[in-house]
Amino acid sequence: MRTTRSAVAVTAAVAAALLGAAGAAAADTPAPNTPTPGATTPGEATAKAPAGDGAAALCTRLPKVDARIDRALRRLNGPATVRGSVARLQKRVDNATAKGDTAVEKYLNDKLTFRKSLVPTLNQRSADLDAVRTWCGTADAT
Repeated sequence: MRTTRSAVAVTAAVAAALLGAAGAAAADTPAPNTPTPGATTPGEATAKAPAGDGAAALCTRLPKVDARIDRALRRLNGPATVRGSVARLQKRVDNATAKGDTAVEKYLNDKLTFRKSLVPTLNQRSADLDAVRTWCGTADAT
């Protein structure tokens, strides 16, 4: 008897929540020809341009981003004893090849190809970050 009352109460609460949410959603939809509050005319769009492009925040985060890229490159270029390194994954591919596990070899080889592609990407990001660091130095000076 107690379980039945609890089940009925929970069902009623869920139904009320769903109906309340549906009613609120229906009340929020505007009429077809009513302008929405966020709509702007073409002339207003240029007057409300964003305050900045986030350059100051990027200059603030620069040391952390640089450290993250350096840490990832150290890991990828590390020896076979380092977890996440290209050399360690290459060793796993070689072991799978030696055992004849073709499915495992294919999976690990695809993973190795992706991991190898990360190295030039991260090197490029590091070079780009050096240019940003130079810009941040000149932007602070002005």
